[in-house]
Amino acid sequence: MEARLVTHAFAELHGLHATDLHALIEIMDSEGRGEPITPGRLGEALGLSSGATTAVVDRLERLGHIRRERTAGDRRRVHLHYDEGGMELAREFFGPLHERIYRVVGEFTEEEVAVAHRFLTAVTDAAADHRRAVRDS
Repeated sequence: MEARLVTHAFAELHGLHATDLHALIEIMDSEGRGEPITPGRLGEALGLSSGATTAVVDRLERLGHIRRERTAGDRRRVHLHYDEGGMELAREFFGPLHERIYRVVGEFTEEEVAVAHRFLTAVTDAAADHRRAVRDS
């Protein structure tokens, strides 16, 4: 819950809607996995219609948070990327938070962190499985 409140404080500070924030996180996570996201996949991940997805993407691009890039192999295919301007805002806001978290994590052994990671991953996966099951029923 606290993580959600921190991200919403970032959104409020920068005039973003909750959906904009969720889109930014999805785009950033996809890039972090080395799998740039398309507008269609973004819409699916957020549960948005194509029109609503286009509105979010347009708004985020206009604000300088993301950019659209056509793929070299198929110029019709577009990937969404976090723009450097958006990254700089995120670094300014979340950098001090990361420093605090790293200090806290440093107080635990590698084994303790591994157990906590395994636990949090399993709980998150269970919640995601439940959400998908409810959505698909």
